[in-house]
Amino acid sequence: MAGGWTRDGAVQDQIDDTVKDAVQRARASLAQGEAARECSICGEDIPEARRKALPGARTCVACQQERDSSNRASSAFNRRGSKDSQLR
Repeated sequence: MAGGWTRDGAVQDQIDDTVKDAVQRARASLAQGEAARECSICGEDIPEARRKALPGARTCVACQQERDSSNRASSAFNRRGSKDSQLR
């Protein structure tokens, strides 16, 4: 059930687009190829278990956690155009 000037199903379309964008961002951030032996950020050795578990890994666990926490804040995107949603 849509409200206002939107058509039926518009809210679900917004939800679907948000999920699709999140999946695309996650797939794009996956490393590919052979894992590095040293972290590209701090230079520390990447443990063999991490290299086996995550092919294409370029960072150690600590540096990856830092990158992930900084990416979380920028991934929020408000698709709603209402004034109320902009004020939250």
